[in-house]
Amino acid sequence: MSGLNRLLSVGLTAVGDACRVARSVQARLETTRKILKSDKSPVTVADFAVQSIVAQRLVESLPDTLLVGEESSGLLRSDAEMLAAVIHAVREVWPEAREGAVLAAIDLGNHDATAPAYWTVDPIDGTKGFLRRGQYAVSLAHIEAGEVVVGVMGCPNLSADFDRPFDQPDPSGLIFSTIAGGGCFVRPASAAHAPPQRLEARAYQGAMRVCESVESGHSNQGDAARVIAALGGGGAAARLDSQCKYGVVARGQADAYLRLPTRGDYVENIWDHAAGMLIAVEAGVIVTDIDNKLLDFSQGMGLTANRGIVCAAPRFHEQIVAEIRALGI
Repeated sequence: MSGLNRLLSVGLTAVGDACRVARSVQARLETTRKILKSDKSPVTVADFAVQSIVAQRLVESLPDTLLVGEESSGLLRSDAEMLAAVIHAVREVWPEAREGAVLAAIDLGNHDATAPAYWTVDPIDGTKGFLRRGQYAVSLAHIEAGEVVVGVMGCPNLSADFDRPFDQPDPSGLIFSTIAGGGCFVRPASAAHAPPQRLEARAYQGAMRVCESVESGHSNQGDAARVIAALGGGGAAARLDSQCKYGVVARGQADAYLRLPTRGDYVENIWDHAAGMLIAVEAGVIVTDIDNKLLDFSQGMGLTANRGIVCAAPRFHEQIVAEIRALGI
């Protein structure tokens, strides 16, 4: 097994187990506690449990793993009730888990993205979507020399049925995966190592279909509406949380995902885009920032060289970027 294929296999195991834990926690949301981080974003039992599982699975198979994660155990160490809930959650797939091991696994994610090669994980990408029982993702990527080379994205509530509304969770979910230069693949979230289906961007002749974030704080929805209207798009943008939007475009369910800046000083986090970007690109989609620059993952934990995101089928990407420029966004 080649080096990247080995990384992909371990990543699939990690994300598959993480999706199982996340679904279990979401099924009992009435007992799922949340707290607020310093940036006021919610963090739940599932965020901590999933990061712990992903880190444990990676280091179990790849002892030299370096991981850049969204969470650290500081908040958890001061909340005994939440810590107990996290340990209970991870024991579904890690039966022998103990407090010290769980906290240590979470803190494996404290790397600062300065090494030549490392993993990055967003354990529950779209926490608010998770809390509303909507779409969310478990997103894991491997970065080498500033390039994303492996991407695995679990979308536990995303249906294989294009006609199923995004706000109706699917009982199976999907896992998207890719190696740089190796194409994009999808399989059921409940079977991370099942034979996959290859995805390729589909030629589409109708009006442009766009998806965007549910939260208005994540993307300037007014500017997106102006772009869609100017290009004769097919109605209002579909809204769903998390990097699932990259998967939706990769499989041709939408033609574009727009994430337009809400303020000039906002910097995107690498874990919010690494896996999804590579998955979309390997399906034949074009992903740049709004200035038509490729996403630069060589700058540490933030995409400091980029502004916003345009993920679009080749037929529409150039038009979208040109319209953004024309509108002065």
